Amino acid sequence: MTAHSPQAFPIRLFLTSPHECGYYPEREARSVVLDPASPFLAQIYPDAIDYGFRRSGAQVYRPHCANCKACIATRIRVDEFNPDRSQRRCLARNADLRVAVAQARCRREYFDLYSRYLDARHGDGPMAQASIEDFEQFLLSAWCHTQFIELRHDNVLVGLAVTDVLPQGLSAVYTFYDPDLTKRSLGTFAILQQIAAAAQRQLPFVYLGYWLDGHPKMDYKRRFSGLEVLRDGHWQTLA
Repeated sequence: MTAHSPQAFPIRLFLTSPHECGYYPEREARSVVLDPASPFLAQIYPDAIDYGFRRSGAQVYRPHCANCKACIATRIRVDEFNPDRSQRRCLARNADLRVAVAQARCRREYFDLYSRYLDARHGDGPMAQASIEDFEQFLLSAWCHTQFIELRHDNVLVGLAVTDVLPQGLSAVYTFYDPDLTKRSLGTFAILQQIAAAAQRQLPFVYLGYWLDGHPKMDYKRRFSGLEVLRDGHWQTLA
């Protein structure tokens, strides 16, 4: 737990209307959202993360679906992480990249890469054809301490990891990269950089968001050693 307790800050909870699930289109999804107008969001957010919530823009939410419990919150215990052979190869493959921390804001090169990534990966979905407003509303928040981890090759931006800085760790909010560089495994490389950044800051955890057992888009998360999942209100090592 962090220095603050959720009970110390009164906040309203809202339940979203049913909508199509982003992972299983045939299923109906809903989320619990902390009051986005609350003046206590910054104080509550670190504890909310440990209760399985995530941030999307200025909203802090957690899946609350009537007939599905597939989304399971995950985090890496930094002191128990050891890269496997594939992750070591990923580090070596990207040794020519420059990694830098930048202010969280919307710049043209960020937005251009974000748009290319979404159009390539989600061209037939609602995230395609994003606007600058979409970028800001999805990734940025005025009340949250967020940093951008830039990945550059010859000074050209090839990847960016949106990362929230919390008292107990780093939260990987979203990562996007050059869709033409799939052989570099930049998504994995970005997580490895977040783990390294947490270790340098002596922070115990890196939060990876939700894992869905058996879902092909989420299977990569279980490849990280030191992975914990939140089940029945308790964090436990994923076997």
